[in-house]
Amino acid sequence: MQDTQQTPKTTAVAIEPAILYFGTPVVLIGTCNEDESRNLAPMSSAWWGGWRCMLGLSRESKTTANLIRSGECVLNLPSADLVGAVDRLARTTGSDPVPPGKLWRGYRHAKDKFELSGLTPARGDTVAAPRALECPVQIEAKLAHIHEMAQEDPVWRSHLVAIEVRITRVHAHPRILMDGESNRIDPDKWRPLIMSFQQFYGLAPDKLQRSELGQIPESMYRPPDWRPAA
Repeated sequence: MQDTQQTPKTTAVAIEPAILYFGTPVVLIGTCNEDESRNLAPMSSAWWGGWRCMLGLSRESKTTANLIRSGECVLNLPSADLVGAVDRLARTTGSDPVPPGKLWRGYRHAKDKFELSGLTPARGDTVAAPRALECPVQIEAKLAHIHEMAQEDPVWRSHLVAIEVRITRVHAHPRILMDGESNRIDPDKWRPLIMSFQQFYGLAPDKLQRSELGQIPESMYRPPDWRPAA
């Protein structure tokens, strides 16, 4: 009998892509500038664990400077139908002058990102940073830890930072909530905007198949006596 483990149908090859954005939800990070004006910046290097989020950001970003200085932000999650608003923010920065690396990539300074995008700002409940009201999910957060990335790499050292934030409040449009549940988002109703290798995508309208992990009640992931941090 032929050993199928030794003869895979497809053989992978070694490649060296310039970026590794395999596909993650877009996040519009709302922060406050030094003069208390609002900044809004799209990114897609975010992952979640409990009521914590890790944000992979450039040290050149105005958002990074604002977040570290103020210690707070709002993570606005746009739905697929807001792709136009998100794209209007592409290659813009709140930094003036524009950092050399961004200038080289064709970025321009934009003072009022909300006006440019057409989204509506509102102050958070637990933070001064702005929510984008059209986004179906708006997550208020405060700075927890900063991790300097690529310290052993002379090229990337001091250019990348991973920021851990703790969630202090979650807002969601009622239309994406599960029927009969006040604290659960229905994945059949929630259509996040996805970025994969700098291109926009949405999710297919239906689940691919039954999920075994999906049989675990969400409430079982909440630690006993847990309360959101203020």
